[in-house]
Amino acid sequence: MKKLLLIEDDLVLRENTAEILMLSNFEVITASNGLEGVALAKNSMPDIIVSDIMMPELDGHGVLEILANDEHTKYIPFIFLSAKTERKDIRKGMNMGADDYITKPFEEEELISAIESRIAKASILKDQRSLKRNTANQKNEIRSLNDLKTFFIDNGTKFTFKKDEVIYSQGAHSNFTYLILKGILKLHQLDKNGKELTTKLNKVGDLFGYTSFTENITYQETATTIMESELVGISKQELRSIFDKNHGLTLELIQLLTEDLSGIKEQLVQMAYSNVNKKTASTILMFVEKLNCASGEAINISRNDLASVAGVATESLIRTLSSFKNQRIIEIEGRNIKILDLQRLREIQ
Repeated sequence: MKKLLLIEDDLVLRENTAEILMLSNFEVITASNGLEGVALAKNSMPDIIVSDIMMPELDGHGVLEILANDEHTKYIPFIFLSAKTERKDIRKGMNMGADDYITKPFEEEELISAIESRIAKASILKDQRSLKRNTANQKNEIRSLNDLKTFFIDNGTKFTFKKDEVIYSQGAHSNFTYLILKGILKLHQLDKNGKELTTKLNKVGDLFGYTSFTENITYQETATTIMESELVGISKQELRSIFDKNHGLTLELIQLLTEDLSGIKEQLVQMAYSNVNKKTASTILMFVEKLNCASGEAINISRNDLASVAGVATESLIRTLSSFKNQRIIEIEGRNIKILDLQRLREIQ
């Protein structure tokens, strides 16, 4: 369970927000002013801090400044939660090093999504900093995929995509390889009849978009976001130079490609031999794993995406979901699917 520090001087808002966060499986500690918040941050070392700006004793900008200059707390993700919406206020907070800025009133989903993505990003950066410290005497070498991901974060071109936005299309020139910092996306192809087949789901920390580094090969599939996503990309030419100097890294990439191929083969076998119930159940479980959902937590995925990954007609998938619902295996509200009986879902044949 991730620990979150909420700094808010308004008692009602503090309690309501804390309750929302606790229901979303966060351990929440609270402070009623900036000075109290600084002390709690240093003593408790939370995974993330959500702070108001206008507060007594010490405002949110002052809190961020103190923590950003402390070696122990400077890497804790920091999100401002405030009714101050003027551009200069937002710019000031971001220039000081805030990770995000959410205005009041806010949507519960918006707050949770921002917190989860910033924690995920901070986790990646923490891993990379650890690797950097361990290889300080070899900092010009990129010896592993983790080192490569660090290189992406430090040197890559940043991209932001909205939900359901195409990152690149099948047949387009392969300019970049990407690392996901936030979001989930699907790689998919169209068969000769125009039916979409999803070949892979990618989540935070995954690399994708790699093709031949010796030949001018186009992208072999289309990449489309399932939710709002942040990526960093490195050009194919720059990656080729890195691989030329680090043969051990090339072997790790070959292993990654092998795992990708194994996953695709397994998916194809399932599509060929499994019945619709099994395909649908397996696909729901796959999305649950990729989204890191807890039991009983709803997933928000379009029926078309589910059908594409499962390799079944959308109409067949909808009928199967209705059957699962009638059996009290899942619950459906609009696009949301909530698993009621995870074990029965896993046992479907």
